[in-house]
Amino acid sequence: MKCRYAGLVLAVAVAVPVTCAPAFAAYSGPSAASGDDDPGTTLLPPLPVRLGEGNPCTGPSDETATGVTWSQTALGLPRAQRISRGSGVTVGVVDTGVAPDVPSLSGRVTALDGADEDCVGHGTFAAGLIAAAPEKGSGITGVAPAAKIIALRGTDDRGVPSVARVADGIRTAADRGAQVIYVGYVLRTGRAELTAAVAHATERDALVVAPAAPDAVPKEELGPDNTMPEGPYWPAAVPGVLSVVDFGPSGVRQKNAPPAYEPDLSAPGSSMVSAGPQGSGHYIGSGASLAAAGVAGTAALVRAYQSDATAAEVTRRLLATAYPADTPRADPFAALSVVPDQSEAAPAKPVPAHLPAPVDPGPRTRSLVIAAVGLALVLLVGGMAAVIPRGRARNWQPPGRRPDDASAAPAGQR
Repeated sequence: MKCRYAGLVLAVAVAVPVTCAPAFAAYSGPSAASGDDDPGTTLLPPLPVRLGEGNPCTGPSDETATGVTWSQTALGLPRAQRISRGSGVTVGVVDTGVAPDVPSLSGRVTALDGADEDCVGHGTFAAGLIAAAPEKGSGITGVAPAAKIIALRGTDDRGVPSVARVADGIRTAADRGAQVIYVGYVLRTGRAELTAAVAHATERDALVVAPAAPDAVPKEELGPDNTMPEGPYWPAAVPGVLSVVDFGPSGVRQKNAPPAYEPDLSAPGSSMVSAGPQGSGHYIGSGASLAAAGVAGTAALVRAYQSDATAAEVTRRLLATAYPADTPRADPFAALSVVPDQSEAAPAKPVPAHLPAPVDPGPRTRSLVIAAVGLALVLLVGGMAAVIPRGRARNWQPPGRRPDDASAAPAGQR
């Protein structure tokens, strides 16, 4: 039997044999929880991106990852989770649905409009990256393991997204009080509808996080000569949405991954390990959508730690504390621990100046008059002291005559 969607371009680095049940899967290496750097880990089944028509739903995984993943270390989760675990924050997951009975999410999932059935498994996987609590025998944990999830369907049961479903999911999540809204798929159309949906969420102080690139590209969406589309992608391209691209254990993105369109942040997205839609086993997957899940979890940590921060302030904090790179890398610990720049704070209200009451000018005027008269008297006395002795010495004669000239003058002129 031939697998459907054989022409799909995968965001993978190493090909692995898979069954035909999933139409395609995003997978980045033959090792499991910690990627190629840990050859001793168990080989995990790959996470499907979509399902072909007639293929069965994704079943439970028989494998469990016992160690800590590379992505948990790269995000610094052990340190960040000592500060915040996302308690009190609700994250909307607009994806293929979220299975509420998965042990690591049990008791913290509210599924709306049939989103409790996740045939593909992508939504449950993403929810696990956001909020899975560690289970006995496994070191896998979500970024915000105390956060709650509101699940909404943004795709059909095969994993094909639609503008109407995603827009409605964003609006409903905001109306139901989600402080962070994660969207798991990209769309090449729907600018107006998704811009309006994001504006609706923004008015309710919800932060929308979305991938800046597709995890995989079906053959029918390829351009001439099998070139991959370059965006823009929606809702990631909507102003105010935090758009995210992935990188792998080596710190760079896979060469054959679909191009990203103007991402704001990057986060681990290759060889990611999380829960499947059934049971307690794990799957492995890759793609920008999984990196976006990590950033959504990081936003939940910050909103739990700073409950008075607005969505816009959380966005500024995540961007300001990101690790410098071609695309800045999300840093949960820095976002929680770095003192914000003064420019992030609201400007202080100017304090009015209090001037003393004007004093009576009378005493000052009298003092000035007395000083002026005194100065004039001093100058006068000084002038007289210089002039009188000289006048007496000349017998009060003009300066050109000597005192004895008077005796020599004719008698008639004396």
